[in-house]
Amino acid sequence: MPRRSTKPAAPAPSVLAVPPKPTTAAVAGAPRFFNRELSWLAFNRRVLVQAQNSAYPLLERIRFLSFVSSNLDEFYEIRVAGLLQQQDANLREITPDGLPVSDQLRRIHGETLSLLRDEYACWSGDLLPSLKREGIQFKSCSELTPRELAWIRAYFEKQVLPVLTPLGVDPSHPFPQIANKTLNLLATLTDPSTGEREVAVIPVPRILPRVVQIGPQAARTPVLIFLSDILKTFASLLFPGYQIDNIKAFRVTRNSDLYFDEEEASNLLLTIEEELHKLRKGAAVRLEIEEGTEAASLRLIVEGLKLPKEFIFTLPGPINLLRLMGVYEMLDRPDLKFPPHVPRVPPELAEGADLFGSIRTRDILLHHPYDSFMPVVDFIGRAAHDPDVLAIKLTLYRTSSNSPIIEALGEASRRGKQVTVLIELKARFDEAKNILWARRLEEAGVHVVYGLTGLKTHCKCCLVVRREGRVLRRYAHIGTGNYHPTTAHHYTDLSLLTANEDVTGDVAAVFNALTGFARQHAFKKLLVAPHNLHGQIQKLIRTEADNARNGRPARIRVKCNSLVDRETIESLYAASRAGVSIHLVVRGICCLVPGVPGLSENITVTSILGRYLEHSRVFHFENSAGDPVVLLGSADWMPRNFFRRVEVVCPVEDPVLRQRLIDDILTPSLEDNKFSTTLGPDGIYRPTAQTKTTGKNGKANGKEPYFSSQEHFLAQSASLRDRETRVVRPDPFAARKR
Repeated sequence: MPRRSTKPAAPAPSVLAVPPKPTTAAVAGAPRFFNRELSWLAFNRRVLVQAQNSAYPLLERIRFLSFVSSNLDEFYEIRVAGLLQQQDANLREITPDGLPVSDQLRRIHGETLSLLRDEYACWSGDLLPSLKREGIQFKSCSELTPRELAWIRAYFEKQVLPVLTPLGVDPSHPFPQIANKTLNLLATLTDPSTGEREVAVIPVPRILPRVVQIGPQAARTPVLIFLSDILKTFASLLFPGYQIDNIKAFRVTRNSDLYFDEEEASNLLLTIEEELHKLRKGAAVRLEIEEGTEAASLRLIVEGLKLPKEFIFTLPGPINLLRLMGVYEMLDRPDLKFPPHVPRVPPELAEGADLFGSIRTRDILLHHPYDSFMPVVDFIGRAAHDPDVLAIKLTLYRTSSNSPIIEALGEASRRGKQVTVLIELKARFDEAKNILWARRLEEAGVHVVYGLTGLKTHCKCCLVVRREGRVLRRYAHIGTGNYHPTTAHHYTDLSLLTANEDVTGDVAAVFNALTGFARQHAFKKLLVAPHNLHGQIQKLIRTEADNARNGRPARIRVKCNSLVDRETIESLYAASRAGVSIHLVVRGICCLVPGVPGLSENITVTSILGRYLEHSRVFHFENSAGDPVVLLGSADWMPRNFFRRVEVVCPVEDPVLRQRLIDDILTPSLEDNKFSTTLGPDGIYRPTAQTKTTGKNGKANGKEPYFSSQEHFLAQSASLRDRETRVVRPDPFAARKR
């Protein structure tokens, strides 16, 4: 099928709705590195652009807007909180870009203000009117009909009022502990009989939905209202005898990084549980509060939180646009969402096929979500039921609620197989979930371990040991994404299923190192952090530079989420100066400065944001000998991935799969000009379509036709799925499963 569309799509939107000042100097004085934190904010700006893009279905745009809010929460909880800790400790650590902490915080504040302004303008000026045109109305209580108002009052009295507990703020009531990222209302009250004024805080339990649909859920023209509006309207029922003068919503973000010394923690699981409780009392790093809050009440809460003014954000409301995700989920409007995609299942992995025989015959590559993630789930599920399987080992960083993988591992243990699961308890924001999974697996008899001291286990590996006649054969899955069937529908990732003895032997060595005291770091095939990954990547980059200097073909192509590591960036600069053609697709943070003459003129950096979250990591080195090096794995090019995490990157040596990765996956990603942006040496991302032309034979205005890699992969998957004839073979374990 043709890769490029014959009919240009709507133009890609401007990356910056209101162009801010460049985050770095112009090319003439360009620095060697972009600031990591400002680069992250530029990424979140690109997410906001997706919400502003009228080419997307309306409810999908609302999802993107909620992502902007969620991303900013995490940024303040972790990154800004970390900078504040550095400042409080008077640390003078200078980042590679040379920006001191105080300057970083100042720049972050300005960029955040700009982002919030445009985020709320997108909601109130664009998405809200668009919803109304589609028959979906958001109303305030003052806009409700008498019948709707009666419904809301009944809802408040029955569903909301019983779970509310107002907290007075005065000398006899200490300032209340405001939980992290919870909705709260700040009320100023007057006693009409005495004229005395009081202040109260109303914490809103997380169990209450933040968006409420009035009346029946199946209404053709739904009327929605924010919970905060309901609370403000009927809050007087909480304070009989008082008059409410002012009531506004607010929200506090707190430092959410875990503090503990692993070497001093005798029981890591219990230690992390204790730290999770402490997070509720973490230092405040941000206050979001509605416009129009009375000055005296605002001053009281700011003093209680001990927050400087630059961490106070006054917003037009509603507070926390992340809650708009509930709108997407509650409305059954497929016409306002992306068309559903049915992932392809390769015939050799279909139900009834000989899965282990297929993997034994040759390696299998899956490109999610275009290829289904279910074969990976089935790989573990069949291993659990197969009487010839003796052992299953798996790393678990994140997974879904009611995970079929967890069920399969428990079932395997109950059937007498040796099952070992390494659960990363420090997976940020999933610590509590992972503790629950750990306990559940231990109850099923699974041997659960928690990794190595000082290192997060971020690799995505599963090993199955199977008896085949007199031989014990190992099978492995190595992926770029988590064992999370839900996010597998929304993230682009890669999976490699293999029975290659060198690779599976290396995977076994990784597990031995994680669960025991193995110190062997000489892997035959795998690149493993923190052992040999960083050094091997530098070596591969230097090889390309040497080839270029000697007049041989030299090219590097990379697709990853973040590029931060200073040494790797310097190696890429050296390769660029040597003449290596370097093309990088970096979704998020990029500290490398591309396109600077004499430094990085042979390097291009693009970022793709679209229907799916680009999450796969794949690395291609030309290697000039007709034997290109192609790698996939869990690691981005960041110091934490190279040195503070256990990561696994695997070479793809099967010629067919290697060529598929190069031609059918990596190349289309590099050619995307519809939903991609290109980073300039000034630090600004511009639509890629504006930076490319086709020359004399080009289309109108000399611009290339628009091409979306994700749309291409979707069409390719559907075409293959329709053409393939599945060979149905009996599943030898079907009866046992039943």
